[in-house]
Formats: sequence, structure tokens, C-alpha cells
Amino acid sequence: MCCDGFCSVANTMETKETDEVEKLKSKFMSAWHNVKYSWALKSKTAFSRNSPVFLLGKCYHFKAVDDESPTESHSAEALDGDVVTGNVDGFRRDFTSRVWLTYREEFPALPGSTLTSDCGWGCTLRAGQMILAQALMLHILGRDWTWSEALTLEPLDAETWTSSAARRLVATLEASIQGERAQVTLPLCPAQGGAEEADSYLQEAYHRTIVSWFGDGPSAQLGIHRLVQLGMTSGKLAGDWYGPAVVAHILRKAIDGATDAMLKGISVYVAQDCTVYSADVIDSHSARTSNHCDPQGLNTGADPDSRAVIILIPVRLGGEKINPEYLSFVKSILSLEYCIGIIGGKPKQAYYFVGFQDDSLIYMDPHYCQSFVDVSTSDFPLQSFHCPSPKKMSFSKMDPSCTIGFYSKNVEHYERICNELSKILEPSSKEKYPAFTFMKGHGKDYELSMAVDKREWPFIRDSRKAGTTSGDFVLL
Repeated sequence: MCCDGFCSVANTMETKETDEVEKLKSKFMSAWHNVKYSWALKSKTAFSRNSPVFLLGKCYHFKAVDDESPTESHSAEALDGDVVTGNVDGFRRDFTSRVWLTYREEFPALPGSTLTSDCGWGCTLRAGQMILAQALMLHILGRDWTWSEALTLEPLDAETWTSSAARRLVATLEASIQGERAQVTLPLCPAQGGAEEADSYLQEAYHRTIVSWFGDGPSAQLGIHRLVQLGMTSGKLAGDWYGPAVVAHILRKAIDGATDAMLKGISVYVAQDCTVYSADVIDSHSARTSNHCDPQGLNTGADPDSRAVIILIPVRLGGEKINPEYLSFVKSILSLEYCIGIIGGKPKQAYYFVGFQDDSLIYMDPHYCQSFVDVSTSDFPLQSFHCPSPKKMSFSKMDPSCTIGFYSKNVEHYERICNELSKILEPSSKEKYPAFTFMKGHGKDYELSMAVDKREWPFIRDSRKAGTTSGDFVLL
């Protein structure tokens, strides 16, 4: 064999070995994160019987049956019809119906990398996906929609998580051997019945479509592959640190570039320097599109000549720590029906905040590593995209950097939002400054020279910078 040929073979073998090492490292990290994040689960979440619970603009009350004892709390998983009444099932159904997007593993490699999992770094992207999913649910299905199977999911404590994961694994293996799917398929057409059955079938079809947009594959229009690809245009790579403000701009780009006809009827506006410029939002509403955002007519309030707007507002509610004076503001925001939640968290962990009870925030946690689900099939399982177990966190632990989201259906709705939020935003004597403001006119009228996607407050410290210890790591 000639020298050139030998060198070529040697180089090829070296390249293959390097690729295999990278793949092995990726699998090892996925396995480690799977153990770490799939097992780190609280067993119970306590809810007071005597205080209302707010969830994205809806209010629920729990109370004991024939119980005159002074007991203040009850765990979420034990809130069943035999113990308490009120809106318990309503709250559980509502919370579980929200789309839950978590760490995943064993999906196709992310753009520009060999990573097949986002465990350990992708939680802010996942929180961003959840706030976007809620906006789309509100836009297409309405706030009163709930998933018919919401109350059938098991709570996610450590024991049930482990046992249910084992059962899913066995079911998957059995299905693959038998050539059948573990999930019951939807009928190709609605069963014989009236308008109610047809409407229910249509709503489930929309629900499944929305979830599929967030699939973990290159073709998913709002999936993590797409978000990572868009982040690369701003110098971000898979595995890098992202902040809530940068994620807001990535979501805007994702919606702008979406090709699905149903996504043409909605846009994302990101506030600049804690300021919402009303003329810019109204322009976004007025943009015409030839594709109706609701081809089946499910959203009867949609205007075919305008677009709905998702308003994302990156803010900082304090200095190094959260300012406790903002608690009433955050609670007021989460009490609004057009609020779609908050991309936030605590230092080193991002959460999706959806409600509150007393001085505790209710959130959805993306820090569970689940297996890849192929959403390209018509009957993919939906269970892992919904969480039956809410979590709570004291407001005092919240990281001050966050992104607040609102859904505006049309110009008239936006004017109402402006009026209501302006009253909430009136600063108290202690706060001194409002969290954000509304301004008339366009952002360009105020000579905003810095590129908007460069304005970002640090959500957490970047572990690659000097001053961090070897034990520090970053979760996005």
C-alpha cells in the first residue's frame, strides 16, 4: 500500500475514533443526567385549604369536607374527592392540561454538535417553549379548554416515576415486538355523533398538532433543534448558556420563520429595555396574512385580517436578589386571564411560573430527563407532555431576571391590556420604579441604537467566566 493510501486510511480511522469518543461522551452525559434529573423528585407539594390558588388567570379554592380542625395544608397528590371539595379537580385538570416540555435524551444530534440530549443546560429553552405553547393553546383552543385525559395521569413522586417509567419501557418493548403501538390511535374521522363529539375530536386534533410543533427533531418548527439553530445566529451553540431575554428573541425568530399555516396568524413582540412600544405592537397586530390562522373555525373570535401578538417582556425584579416589593406585582400579573406565564426560576435553574398561592409561586419544572418521542406519527403518546404534579417555590427564592408573557388577540384587546397593566404597574413608594412601561410610538422613534437581541441581563453566572469554582455548572 502506498504511503498516501496508508495515511488516508489512518486519518479515516482517527476521525472515526474521535467521533466514537464524542458519541460515547454524549451518551455518558445523557445517562448521568437521566439518573440525576429523573430521580430528583419531591414526593409531595403542599397546598393550603384556606387560600385561593391562581393559575394563569383562573382562581380555585380548596376546602376540607366536615373538617373543623385548624390544619392549614394538604398535598396536591392527595387532593381527591374523598378528602376535599371545591375546585380541586378543576385545578388538577387545568394544570395538567398545560403543555409540559422537559429535558429529553436520545433525540437526533443538535445542530453543530454531537449532543443528543439537552439535560443540564436546556431548561431555559424548555421554559421558553412552555410559555410559547401556552400562548398557542390560548390562541387556538381558548383558556377554558382542558385535556380529556388530564385526571388519569399518575402523580410524579419518586416511586411512581420509577414504576411508571419501567412500565412504559416494558410496554414499548412489547409493542415493538408485536408491531403495534402502545398508544391507542385516534380514529381517522370523528365517531358518529353530534356537534359536541365532532368539536371534541377537532380540539384533540389541535392539541396534538400544537404538541407536535415542539417535537425534538430537526423538522419540528418550534422544537429545540430549531431554537438551537436560531441561537447559532447570535453566537450561541448547543450546550451554551442562555438567558431569559435571549430566549425571548429566539422564540420571536422561531415564530417569524414558521411555515405552518396556523402559525401565520400569530407573531411575537419582544419589549426593548423594559419598554413596550404600542405602535410596534399595533403594527404587529395589523400585519395581514393570506393564511387563516384557524382554518377549521375553532377559534371563532379570530380576525382573518389581523394577527394575534405574543408580548414577551424581559425584566429584572431587583439587583442580586429578588426585591420582595415586587411580590404583589407578580401575583397581579399571574391573576390576569391573558397572562401566559413567566420564564424565570431560581439561581442555576429555570422554571415556567404559572400561578401562585399566598407567597409561593406555582411552576412547571423542565428538569426531568425523558426519552425522545417521535411526534411525526399520528398517534404519538401525549402523556409525557403533561405534568400532573404542580410544584411550589417561595417568591423570595426567585431569580430577579425573568421574561413575562401576555397574549393579545387584536388591537382592541391590546388597548384593554395596556389600560389594565398600566394600573398594576403604578409603582409603590417602596418599589420606586415599575417593572416595565408602555410608551406611545415606535421604538425607532426613541433612537434605540443597540441591537435588541444583545440586551440581556445575566440570568445566572456563566461557569466559563473567571471566578467560578469547578463545582459550578450552568442550567439554562
